[in-house]
Amino acid sequence: MNISLIDLKRQYKTIKEESDKAVLEVLNNAQYIMGENVKSFEKEFSEFLGVKNSISVGNGTDALIIALRALGIGHGDEVITTSYTFFATAEAISYVGARPVFVDVDIDTYNIDTKLIEEKINSKTKAIIAVHIFGNPCNMDEINKIAKRHSLFVIEDAAQAVASEFKGKQIGSLSDLACFSFFPTKNLGCAGDGGMIVTNNDELATIVKALRVHGSGENGLRAYNILNNIDEEVEEDKSTDNTVYNPLKYYNYIIGQNSRLDELQAALLRIKLRKLDEWTNNRIKNAKLYSEGLKDTDLVTPVTEKDGKHVYHLYILQSERREELCNFLKTKGIATGIYYPVPMHLQKVFKPLGYKEGDCPNAEYLSKRTFALPMFPELEAEEINYIINAVKEFN
Repeated sequence: MNISLIDLKRQYKTIKEESDKAVLEVLNNAQYIMGENVKSFEKEFSEFLGVKNSISVGNGTDALIIALRALGIGHGDEVITTSYTFFATAEAISYVGARPVFVDVDIDTYNIDTKLIEEKINSKTKAIIAVHIFGNPCNMDEINKIAKRHSLFVIEDAAQAVASEFKGKQIGSLSDLACFSFFPTKNLGCAGDGGMIVTNNDELATIVKALRVHGSGENGLRAYNILNNIDEEVEEDKSTDNTVYNPLKYYNYIIGQNSRLDELQAALLRIKLRKLDEWTNNRIKNAKLYSEGLKDTDLVTPVTEKDGKHVYHLYILQSERREELCNFLKTKGIATGIYYPVPMHLQKVFKPLGYKEGDCPNAEYLSKRTFALPMFPELEAEEINYIINAVKEFN
């Protein structure tokens, strides 16, 4: 067999007719930016999560940056997050001028160790970014309790965790702001880059809407008034790109950026969102087959956070012989991936922060042992059994 880590071609074949039709409709309508598909997808995503506001952006990294900016976080501030994550989490904090403060992870769930957060809080701390790593939800009750005690904001980095739940509530609905990525390999992925910021706070939603389009227009003026405590009604702008005279279009009120979801991507994401529950259930079923088949090996299989629903963006194992095993599986036609080989606190770019080996021992331990087996909704039981037998053969 030849089994990819993630097979996007198989997924496309299951929705080919719908996807091709949707793309052609966008091309025929020739409205490529901020069109009806974007508006509809934002509404449908809000309904899926049970949140008031969903604001689409260009990608998941932009989502994190804009979320931090919407909260007023910048130079001189500190943001607490996990050391065991994808670089964008920490990069976004540094990008806005703040300092990332890294906390070690729980050795079982790979999520931030909530018992270690409070000792990192000081007068400069403004927020906690909780990363639901690999689709495994963090203990949001504990994180929110800590944040409330210290008057901190909470951002969920849900880039890998769409459709995940904690205590029956959708991840993304449990914080001040939550950020999603629609990179093609994500559980809900588009055909390029895309991202989303969600919030139940209407004022934050207005600021985010302004920041994604150069701080201009109606939302720019509303955001300016919010940020400057001005109580002034702003007349809704009902103009379109075809309007001859649009008085708000070229008026800018705050410094924003250009980060918008393309209409083509939104059209595809609307189709995929309707399939997401089915695909999530398939991922969970595949993960159970893996874990059952590998329970008698010396590999450490995934542990779900208590009261959580793990959606297995990646199926992560631990092995003391990671490189040897991955090389062996390659000879059997089985792709693997290493996530993540260097924890954030030991990345060279963060050397000026003064971290050293031993500061986050669990993250360091995992970085030498964790790797991913193939995981996608269309993976067949026959393929999973083949992979399990190959792992057992190596053992």
